[in-house]
Amino acid sequence: MAEKLLTGGAPAACALCPRVCGANRAAGEKGVCGAADKLKLARAALHYWEEPPISGEAGSGTVFFSGCPLKCVYCQNHEISTGNFGLEVPPERLAQIMLELEGQGANNINLVTATHYAHLLPRALATARAAGLAIPIVYNTSGYERAEAVRELGDLVDIWLTDFKYADAGLGRELSHVPDYPAVATRALAAMAAEINRRGGVRYVPEDGAAEEIPEPGCMAQGIIVRHLVLPGHADDSCRVLDLVWDTVGDVPISVMNQYTPNAAMHAAGGELARAVTDEEYERVLDHADDLGFTQMFWQEGGAVDESFTPPFDTTGVLRAATR
Repeated sequence: MAEKLLTGGAPAACALCPRVCGANRAAGEKGVCGAADKLKLARAALHYWEEPPISGEAGSGTVFFSGCPLKCVYCQNHEISTGNFGLEVPPERLAQIMLELEGQGANNINLVTATHYAHLLPRALATARAAGLAIPIVYNTSGYERAEAVRELGDLVDIWLTDFKYADAGLGRELSHVPDYPAVATRALAAMAAEINRRGGVRYVPEDGAAEEIPEPGCMAQGIIVRHLVLPGHADDSCRVLDLVWDTVGDVPISVMNQYTPNAAMHAAGGELARAVTDEEYERVLDHADDLGFTQMFWQEGGAVDESFTPPFDTTGVLRAATR
C-alpha cells in the first residue's frame, strides 16, 4: 500500500506539492513554499467576491494560508504568497476558525492556497465536523497539486475551486517558476473530477429552500469550478487552456477572469504584463469558451481590474473571530 502524503505531522522530507522539494519541515526547515513546521495564517473572514455559487449573499468563509508553492511574478497576493506575512497559530486553531466562520453565516469554508499545509487538514476538518461544522469545504487552489494529495482529500473536500493557469509549459517556467504546470494541473483536475463523480456528482442547494438556510439556496454544495485568469498578451494560451479543460473534464463550470492588475514589479519591468487585458483579448477568450460548448460560465464586466478583489491581509480572524 502506498504511503500517504497527509499524515498529520510536519513532513521530514516534504512532498506535499509537485515540487517535492524534500525540505525537513519537521525540523523547522522552510520549503520552496516558504512554510516550515508552524501553521501560518494571514486572514480568516467572510469574502463576497468569489463566484456566485461560492459567495452567495452571505459570503464565503475564507482562510488565507501564508506561503505558496508557486512563485507567480504577477501575484496580487504577494504579501502572503512570497512575503510570507501572517501569524503562527497551533493547528487546533484552524478548526476553531472554521466554526467561527460558520457562526458568522458563511456559506462554506474556503481554504485558500492550503497545499503546503494539507497534512494538517484531515485532523482539523475531523475536529470541526465533530464539533458540528455542517457547511461545505472549498479547496481554493492554483491547480498545481499532486493527484495523490487530491485523492487523499477526496472525502474531505466538497468543492474544488481550482485555477488552470497555462497551457504552455514555457509560460509556467517564465511566470510561475515551475517546469511542468500544464501536465501537473491536467492530472490534478482529472483527479478532482474523479473524486466528485465518486461521491455522486455536482450538487447545488435547492433553489426552493428557505432563504435563511446556510448554505443559501443556489449555492454549490459539491462540485468543481475551474478558474482562468486571462493575462495581457496571452489570449492564445488562454484559449488553449480552455481546450485542455474541455478535453480533460468536459463541460464543467468555468470562471474566466479579466481582473489582472499589474503589481509594482510588473510596472517596473514593463512589457505586456505592465498593462491590463484589453476588451478584445477578453472577448476572444469568452467566444472560444462558447465555441467549445461550456454551458456554465462566469465572467467579469468591464472595470474588473481593481485592487478591491484583493482583501486586506491584516490577520483579521486569525487569533479571534472576525467581526462583521
